[in-house]
Formats: sequence, C-alpha cells, structure tokens
Amino acid sequence: MGDRERYDPVLISMLTSIEGGPMQFFDVLFDFFARKTDFYNADKLNEIRTMVIGSFDKHSATAVKEAKEKALRREREEQKLAERRRKEKEAEEKQSKVVEITDQEAREFEARTSQQDETPAKEPKRVETAEEGEETEIGKLLPNSGNGADLEKYSWTQTLQEIEIRIPLKAGFALKSKDVVVVVEKNHLKVGIKGQAPIVDGTLSKLIKTATSQWVLEDKKAVVLTLEKVNDMEWWSRILDTDPEISTKKVQPENSKLSDLDGETRAMVEKMMYDQRQKEMGLPTSEEQKKQNILKQFMSQHPEMDFSQAKFN
Repeated sequence: MGDRERYDPVLISMLTSIEGGPMQFFDVLFDFFARKTDFYNADKLNEIRTMVIGSFDKHSATAVKEAKEKALRREREEQKLAERRRKEKEAEEKQSKVVEITDQEAREFEARTSQQDETPAKEPKRVETAEEGEETEIGKLLPNSGNGADLEKYSWTQTLQEIEIRIPLKAGFALKSKDVVVVVEKNHLKVGIKGQAPIVDGTLSKLIKTATSQWVLEDKKAVVLTLEKVNDMEWWSRILDTDPEISTKKVQPENSKLSDLDGETRAMVEKMMYDQRQKEMGLPTSEEQKKQNILKQFMSQHPEMDFSQAKFN
C-alpha cells in the first residue's frame, strides 16, 4: 500500500459520514484549514491557490483517463461477449445441420459396406507385448487401419485434426433425418433413434469444436459424424470416457492425410513416420543421428584425444 493509500480508510469514513458528499467534504476541509492551521498565508495566497488548482487538474486528468480506459475495456468485453454469443448461436444452428446423400451415393456406399455388414464383428486385437517403457500399453486395443477402433456399437477413425465416427442404426426401416437424434457438444455426444434409448450417450474423452463438426445420414441406416479436434496435435485413445482405449503408440501416422496438414504439422508427422520406420529396422532415429553427427564432429575437431577406449551410450 502506498503512502497516500494508507489514509484511504480515514478519508472514506469521513466522506461517507458527511451528508453533502464531496462538495461539503471540501467545505469542511478548507474550513478546518482556516480555523486550525496557517494554510491561508496572506503572503502566499496566490501561490497556495495555484497549488490547489494544480493538484485538482493533476488528479482530475488521471481520473478522467482511467474512466475512459475503463469504459473502453467494458466496451471491448461487451463486444467479445456479443461475438461469443453469436458464435455459440451459429454453433447451435450448425449442430442441427443435416446433409443427406443422394440415391446414387447411397447405392455406392451400400456396395462398399455390404461385405462389412455381412461379416460378423471380430474381437479387436489388443497389445500383448510392449517395448521397454511401454508396459502401460499392454492390454489396450490395437488401432484399426484408420487409427481408431471398431467397437460393438460404432467404429471410428482419426487424423491429427479430425475424428470420424460411424454409428449403424438398426431400425428395420429406411430412416429419415427427422427420425434421428444427434446432439453434439464440445465434451458430450448423444446419438440414437427418436423414441428409443440412445445408442451412444456419454462424455467425450477430449474437447471438440462444435462450430465445424457435422453429421450426415448415410444409406438411411447409419449416422456418420465428423468432429474437429480442439487440440490438433494429439491422437485420441478413445471417443467416450467409458470406451476401451487404443494404444496411441501403435498409431500409424502415414494413414493420416498428410496433404490436409499445415507445413509445420506435416513436418512433425513426417518426422514421426521416419523415426518409427528407423526404430522398426533397428536404426537410429533422427534425434539419435543428430547426436551421432555432433559426436563425430567433436571427434574430428579434436584428433589429439583418444576415443578408442571410450564407451558411448
């Protein structure tokens, strides 16, 4: 607390006890100076008046400036709030957006998936052995070809940026969009047929962007959702908190669409792919190669040193 601020409690008490407010407060203050001090020195009266007015101008300018800045901050906050509400409203509208495929697309889709529908579901494979430091991965599901999982009620795939979920709707009749319930929130997902218990209803394991996420009704019997990740630099291990986890260490980055990534992200993924291939072949990763090159450079710069008996880890 500054030297001036330590008087605030006394001054606030005085100001609040005076019925006339600040104007009467000044009247009382200057009356006190007249009765109890030699403040009004006749020889320096003009100088004192100048000093009082100068003090008033100084602090009034500061107060006015702070008031303007406060009003500007309030205006900006109100604009941000209005913008946030606008985006939330747009997100809610987009959340209900339905895109139905054409009959031709439905026939093509049915031809692609007919074999899959007729094939009995297989138990997903799990990680049975793990390398050093990966013991926690044992027992987790091995990712499917799309870096996701094929579960009892639905299947899903992923790239670094998006999640795609396919949920079959076993209704026994051709569904329309109005027969389907789809609720997509940033941390919750609910999908099912109206009048029936939800097929999927739970908390998402990670956050998504509702404004850019959407769903379509395919072949009038399956809902396919495309969810954009908030964090586009990580792999999801599951969709819902209650789902079994996949081993993200077994994810194959090359299965993702590298062309969809920005330059920096693509470089990172390509590095991951290179390191993984090197590791599988028992060769040094890019970081290990970098360290080896630094060591070789150091050895070449210091030929006087004998490294023949040195052991490098």
